[in-house]
Amino acid sequence: MIGLTVAIIFGCVLIVFGLRWLEASMTFHPVRFSANEQELPAGAASVWFNSADGTRLHGWFFRTDRKPELATIVYFHGNGGNISNVNWVGQWYAERGFNVLLFDYRGYGASEGDVGAEAGLYADGDAAVDFVINEKGAQSRNVVLHGQSLGTAVVVDIASRREVGAVILESGFSSASSIASAALPWLPSWLHGLARNRFDSARKLAAVKAPVLISHGDPDPVIPAAEAQLLFAAANEPKQLLILTEGGHNLFGALGGRYLTQVESFILKAMQPQIPLN
Repeated sequence: MIGLTVAIIFGCVLIVFGLRWLEASMTFHPVRFSANEQELPAGAASVWFNSADGTRLHGWFFRTDRKPELATIVYFHGNGGNISNVNWVGQWYAERGFNVLLFDYRGYGASEGDVGAEAGLYADGDAAVDFVINEKGAQSRNVVLHGQSLGTAVVVDIASRREVGAVILESGFSSASSIASAALPWLPSWLHGLARNRFDSARKLAAVKAPVLISHGDPDPVIPAAEAQLLFAAANEPKQLLILTEGGHNLFGALGGRYLTQVESFILKAMQPQIPLN
């Protein structure tokens, strides 16, 4: 009996550590770079700010030539790469009258620290919003949060707790458990509770008061388009759903300005509440 008990306990420990390893390998794919070695995009300034625990974060701030700016956009990238993969998004928005902050979460790009838990991502997101408000003079009601894939979970968490002007959820997901069911259908759902991260975006959307744009490609080989429907159902009005064919998982990369023009239209309407989103 003692041997059986030890074997069961050991097996349970292996299961927990195995699931945690699988979760981390599926969730985070950071790519590092040195801020001194990475070429600075045209129109951008290299900026640094600290997360709540003192982790030093790096970003690029694009200041538009338009006075005053239409809004300030904080962009939250997905689980892979770093801001060097999306620098043209900052340039595109800046050319159209928006100030833009692209930044890397802890463990990504030139930012310090190690990524691993959602709490760290949320703290980094808060620090990015605080930076544009306290250091760049943006007003909270004129701050737009644009998240892509994993970044949507960070955006929803922030917008559920503080005032922002608008929220864009691109290729997002309703929860980590929902994605696990789609990606690992063989894994019993009761084991989802052993995961370190929850990313409960659908539940948190009930507390988001800002206008919400939910955009998704169909088909999306990474996150099923059905996730967009779940997010849309959970969001408060005013809200807009944009399902795009041929977009895949990275709408901005696949459709470029054709997609971002629609995002721009949403932002301008969100900044003027008397104009219906649809």
